[in-house]
Amino acid sequence: MYAILDIETTGGQFNEEGITEIAIYKFDGHEVVDQFISLVNPEIPIQPFVVKLTGINNAMLRSAPKFFEVAKRIIEMTNDCVIVAHNASFDYRILRTEFRRLGYDFQAKTICTVELSKKLIPEQPSYSLGKLVRALGIPMADRHRASGDAMATTKLFKMLLEKDLSKEIIKDFIKLEIEKGISPKLLDIVEHLPSKTGIYYVHNEKGNLIYIGKSRNIKKRINQHFTGNSTKCKKIQAGVFAVTYEETGSELIALLKESEEIKINKPILNRAQRKSIFQWALYVEKDENGYLNLSLQKADGRKKEITSFATLQEGKNALFRITASHHLCQKLTGLYQTKKDCFQYKIKECDGACIGKVPTAEYNLRVQEFIDKNSFENQNLILVDRGRTINERSAVLIENGIYKGYAFYDLNYQISNIEILKNIIIPMQNNRDVKTIIQSYIRKSKTLKVISF
Repeated sequence: MYAILDIETTGGQFNEEGITEIAIYKFDGHEVVDQFISLVNPEIPIQPFVVKLTGINNAMLRSAPKFFEVAKRIIEMTNDCVIVAHNASFDYRILRTEFRRLGYDFQAKTICTVELSKKLIPEQPSYSLGKLVRALGIPMADRHRASGDAMATTKLFKMLLEKDLSKEIIKDFIKLEIEKGISPKLLDIVEHLPSKTGIYYVHNEKGNLIYIGKSRNIKKRINQHFTGNSTKCKKIQAGVFAVTYEETGSELIALLKESEEIKINKPILNRAQRKSIFQWALYVEKDENGYLNLSLQKADGRKKEITSFATLQEGKNALFRITASHHLCQKLTGLYQTKKDCFQYKIKECDGACIGKVPTAEYNLRVQEFIDKNSFENQNLILVDRGRTINERSAVLIENGIYKGYAFYDLNYQISNIEILKNIIIPMQNNRDVKTIIQSYIRKSKTLKVISF
């Protein structure tokens, strides 16, 4: 659990400042589960420049509770939590100073979103909270008030968790749980998982990832792992200490994240998926009569493929659908071996291109239409799909035919402004697997919206 906070102070000399307002949002990595917001009477005057900056004046604080009156609630909100703040050293120092005045030694682990942002969102012109969230398209209200700044920090931290593909933040948190001696049972782990689409991460007692998977129903899939009798299930049952997850809403995002993060983190139980799982590919070549022939072959990195498949049967099924949807000759797509076979089918099933019934230019145009539809080479596309909530959408960015990454957004200007979209994108590697995943999803999905720019 994280306690994401912001503190406004009176200003003044170092370690002599007083708190004028505090906001804390308890965040479980996915949503805010509790909050505390209060003005605080610092019992000393506020510096004039602070009044102008925050709008908080001495008159507003006369009837506000003093720090000792809210101290217990602050401890309740931060107990067993990692404190997260923008410039955390400042907020943590102010809290420790106030508690020290009460004779209490306040201590907690901290995460600074300034330092995290510099690492995970490099090359930003400014890392001040206001300018950073504006560049990322994060809505912000009540700037320089504790509640507004803390909520903006919460949204920023959620985005940083998504951008942390190596899961270092989560690993550190789990190590903290291990230090406390917490050892959850399998039923306890399943109980707190959502029945939603996303990625799940199985960690061992050292916090290291041992398995990554995706599912349309995370809780159901983990329950299957915990009750299964397969060798992999038994290894997961024996090694699991914690399961974390990320909801994606979109199955496409889940597929892309699973592929990418397995290659990055190399979990010991994902050996089969560390390399490409698409071993069969579809190629096109011109025959002696000038017709473009489609052929399904073992993947060959030296040849340019249209798309690829995990199994031979999956490729055959796709090839059969292609012949029907684009009126292609089944002989020239390798489904039938002789001209005699072709004569047994009607024109709508096999149009006779293999026996010269269709001009090469007309036939090749159909093949090229299929290739263009299934290849985004040199195209600029945004693929819009469902998000994690009813008001959110997901976006996959393809620029000049290269997959750049994905993002979640809830405001139209975040996707219509390409520069903001690039800032909020979680960057991903462009490789053969993701190209195939995207191509396959475009062919099958009924909810995906494709935008050219």
